[in-house]
Amino acid sequence: MKKLVILLSLSLFSFSGWAQMKLIKKMLSNEKDTTRKASFLPIPAFGYSQETGFEFGLGAIYSYYTDRKDTITRSSNFSVNGTYSTKKTYNVALKGDAWSPGNKYHFIGDVRFKEMPFNFYGIGNTTQKTDEDKLVMNQFKMLFDAEKNLLKNAYTGVSLGFETYKFTDQVTGGIFSNNPAILDKDGGSVAYLGLSQSYDTRNSNNYPSKGFFGRVTYQYAPDFFGGDSFTGSQIKVDLRSFWSISKKVILGVQGIYYTIQSSKTPFYLLQQLGNDQIMRGYYGGRYRDENLMASQLELRYRFMNRFGIVAFAGAGKVFNNGNFDFKSLKPNYGFGGRYFFDTAKGLSVRVDYGIGEKLVNEKRQSGFYISLAEAF
Repeated sequence: MKKLVILLSLSLFSFSGWAQMKLIKKMLSNEKDTTRKASFLPIPAFGYSQETGFEFGLGAIYSYYTDRKDTITRSSNFSVNGTYSTKKTYNVALKGDAWSPGNKYHFIGDVRFKEMPFNFYGIGNTTQKTDEDKLVMNQFKMLFDAEKNLLKNAYTGVSLGFETYKFTDQVTGGIFSNNPAILDKDGGSVAYLGLSQSYDTRNSNNYPSKGFFGRVTYQYAPDFFGGDSFTGSQIKVDLRSFWSISKKVILGVQGIYYTIQSSKTPFYLLQQLGNDQIMRGYYGGRYRDENLMASQLELRYRFMNRFGIVAFAGAGKVFNNGNFDFKSLKPNYGFGGRYFFDTAKGLSVRVDYGIGEKLVNEKRQSGFYISLAEAF
């Protein structure tokens, strides 16, 4: 009996070791899967940003093609994540990006709940570190987009969205409670209807090596909730272009312009400069106002199918309505690494370090990020 137990234990240990080695070999393999089969990856969810700290939790990514035989059809990606961070941020997010056969229809979904402590510095492009005020935000957000291919490479769509916010001021007597220009300090809700128009010639929606992408969205928030609830419009412009410098080197360029148009804009709907996608290195919300414009370029070197490195640089600013100019642009630059967990679809985990401006009597602004997918 004892021999049988030992034999079973050794067999289980050998099988477990073989399975682990097979998984490690697969995750480090430099071969590219050309079968276009679906992939499902349950993973420990993790990430880092200066706003949230280290995030830990569980997640899963499901990626597939609605038509495996048609090489033009783009990959559809769905993900779910639930995380908790070292800065006491709770975050539950469900995201979907689906393409029908032949890319005739495109559907986007985003549902998330977040409880997040954050630092508020005021409104404008010249806020000071000394005005730092600590708040806690509770956010629930839903967004659904549906687009149809009406002309070659062009998509026209509609969207529905809902957002609700609640805020708690952890330190009374600071800039948040004492500034009368800051509207809707307790929070509020907004529902909007939208239209979108895009033009997309990229050869991949995950890791493009050539092509152009442009998207303009218009969202209108009618007076659904009455009282002092937000009523107004939001316009977003996102332009991207990609060139293959060589077989392994890609140059990507992006420019964005976001604007809120309203007579009374609550502070939580103001555009924010800085995140893990553009203007990396700036604390998200350090600078916020009715308008945001920013641009960046990124040089990507994928020296193996599994691994790559990048260098990036950009500039941007926020400003209020009626005050458009190209003065006082804030610079950023940095570098990062990439691990491609799905080489065929170009799905990656990225690590970036961004550096921003150095203000008088302040440390140079910078940020470290761990995220899924490319920045743009």
